[in-house]
Amino acid sequence: MQFVGNLTQPALHDVPREACSNASGPPSNPHAIRKLLLRCLSVPVALTSIAAASLEGTLSLGFYGAAMLLEKVRPIRKAYQFLSRIYDRFIGRLGQVVLRDSRDTPALRIMVSLTLTALPIFVIQLVLGKPRLLLVIAFYLSLCGPKFQRSVRMFSAKHLEAHRPQGYFSDSYDRVFGRYVEFFLGYLYGDLPELGRTVHVRLHHKENGGPDDNASTIGYDRTNPLHFLWYLSDNIWTTLGLAPYAYFRARCDVKNQRRMLWGMTRYIGYFGAVFLYDWRIGILYVLVPLLFMNFIMAITSWVQHAFCDPEHPEDYFVNTVTVFDEVNFMNEGYHLCHHHRSALHWTEMPAHLERIRHKMRESGSLVFRDLDFMQLFIELTLLRRMDVLAEKLVPWEPMNHEQRLAILLKRTKPVRSVAAMQ
Repeated sequence: MQFVGNLTQPALHDVPREACSNASGPPSNPHAIRKLLLRCLSVPVALTSIAAASLEGTLSLGFYGAAMLLEKVRPIRKAYQFLSRIYDRFIGRLGQVVLRDSRDTPALRIMVSLTLTALPIFVIQLVLGKPRLLLVIAFYLSLCGPKFQRSVRMFSAKHLEAHRPQGYFSDSYDRVFGRYVEFFLGYLYGDLPELGRTVHVRLHHKENGGPDDNASTIGYDRTNPLHFLWYLSDNIWTTLGLAPYAYFRARCDVKNQRRMLWGMTRYIGYFGAVFLYDWRIGILYVLVPLLFMNFIMAITSWVQHAFCDPEHPEDYFVNTVTVFDEVNFMNEGYHLCHHHRSALHWTEMPAHLERIRHKMRESGSLVFRDLDFMQLFIELTLLRRMDVLAEKLVPWEPMNHEQRLAILLKRTKPVRSVAAMQ
């Protein structure tokens, strides 16, 4: 994370060199002091983010377990399948009318589902005033879904919406529903406006996970849970928009700097309004989702560019992971293809992978099978089961188990030259 450096370096450059030589006593390092102070503030936030994620995760996994039990009841299973088919036909027909590209129907499905569940629950809670436990549980479950399915789909829908200059909706509906995921539903998830359209597209895709990326992980040991805690604590400055703002300011990018300022202002207004209305609702419906979003954003950035070559840390063909899972919503696992051609429609990613296969082979890009990004985080950082990852690695040429382990270990260690800047 370059947040502290971006803020302090200009100030340091303004200090005359002679001032340092005339100072008495031991030399001080304002950059290190500011970083320490920010870390003292951000680490408790990181721990609270873990607590928020644990709360929602427990409910989500419990919901998944209950759904699996109910699925075994034949009448309930049949009724669900019948209603699901009706809902899918409705969404399909609706997509033909309102979407700019009907292939984006999966994104429309999650938008409609959240609009019919999470949004009414939040409105009802505001009307009732005093927080109701059942409403809070229903709100979290509507955001996460069973086994985080809704969170994943929402994340993918917002991610791809950010790359659409005109959004998902056709001209007739764009004026009302333009960027509906990021600029409306995102508030329910604690997702700051402009983190997608501005930060992801104009910062992350410019830096491609390299040393100057606010989401860069190459200065950390990706197999070390403590290092992830430091990364999570630093990530809050990206979640709040401050780190991207400092990035654009340092590069005199006035347009995107203003976008970030406007996005932060809108979210602060929403945050403050709900807390002024009822601080308990503010904590349960605004602060907890914000902390959970910080956790999810950190995990995603941590693993999507987890394996870098220390000799070529800026090469996104090396540091970008591709994963193949049974449920690959909107082809999110084709992350390298997305970085290579970010404007390419998600349905065309599998064919694009075949076109760049030779470049992936030459670069040594890592591909995993039977794995999603959350499982990759658990195996890589929490359980540190490199043997499991080695088995799931799909090598470009014959490679024994020890060779697979060696390449994984090499590409997850921190790059020292970058770590020194952290």
